[in-house]
Amino acid sequence: MVHYIEELIREGEHQQQDFKFCITDSRKIARSLSAFANTDGGKLLIGVKDNGKIAGAKVEEEFHMIKAAADMYSRPKIAFESKVWQISGKNVLEITVPPSKKMPHYAENEKGKWLAYLRKDDENILANKVLLEVWKRKSKPIGTYLKYTETEAVLMEYLNRNQEISLNQYCRIAKISRYKAERILVKLICWNVIELNFYAGGTKYLIKREKISRI
Repeated sequence: MVHYIEELIREGEHQQQDFKFCITDSRKIARSLSAFANTDGGKLLIGVKDNGKIAGAKVEEEFHMIKAAADMYSRPKIAFESKVWQISGKNVLEITVPPSKKMPHYAENEKGKWLAYLRKDDENILANKVLLEVWKRKSKPIGTYLKYTETEAVLMEYLNRNQEISLNQYCRIAKISRYKAERILVKLICWNVIELNFYAGGTKYLIKREKISRI
């Protein structure tokens, strides 16, 4: 019978799962906690190499590093559950982070700067200003007022002809400031009219698909 942890390892690393051979820096692991909490939640399997080989974890040491990441280097603090599994005499520490209702969660970097992350596929991506504002508004029990003007119409007409648009493109075709473009994009995302798509080279905006996403 296949062990529960072995079944998880077979899935590989993905949007809701990450492998860690060991933890040497609580600040760095806080990025993963932030990304999971800000997106759909996820699991860290500590004591597992990137290739899926079980190396074993020093459970007590690793747990304290995770605890520091969640309490000291995350703001607000990030809730998690932990469980120790033993396979062939080796320990694997499973850390489960639920999706949070207190977004955004920030992680402190080595320079003392607080940054928020999201999880995309198997990567932790730095959240931009638009997404941060969307998270803040969605966490508040107040509505978002949207006035539909020619500036919004320019955006929607462009997206109806083209699949997606970048922030810089929107500023250029609408002839508006970056600040104003960001505010409009935030409102349209909160209204579920458009959504974000993250690429290695940056962020694009497109007409909202039917599936509801936390980001």
